[in-house]
Amino acid sequence: MDARLNIFANPLSQKFFKHLNSAGAVLGHSTLPAATQELVKIRASQINGCGFCTDMHTKDAAHAGESAQRLHLVAAWREATVFTEAERAALELTEQGTRIADASGGVSDEAWAEAAKHYDEDQLVALVGLIGLINTYNRINVLIRQPAGDYVPGQFA
Repeated sequence: MDARLNIFANPLSQKFFKHLNSAGAVLGHSTLPAATQELVKIRASQINGCGFCTDMHTKDAAHAGESAQRLHLVAAWREATVFTEAERAALELTEQGTRIADASGGVSDEAWAEAAKHYDEDQLVALVGLIGLINTYNRINVLIRQPAGDYVPGQFA
């Protein structure tokens, strides 16, 4: 499978992604736990059917020490006992924030309140920004049919 567009070689694409990646670096250096950040990226990528990002973030998480069990259970996090209450709140916010069109009211007050019980304001800003950012990356990769499977941890560092 080949991508419809080579976003890695196009000069305009490189300028655009430089800014997206800078935003990602700001969020990555926030106090939102790194493990939570990867879980959020994985779950949104699964929902959006983005193989490229699912491949990247599961490999990055494993490289950072995340267990195979937890990675395998992200898609079924509601039934899994391996996630903390804070992680569960982040995953719920991720799902609702990714599936905005599926709910008439967008993200529920209950999901927001649960996340706010576990994360301070800066962490909530990081969580909201991360959900928005990974959804942007997912949509771009799905639009161009970016192939998955070849990512190596740290490849874009």
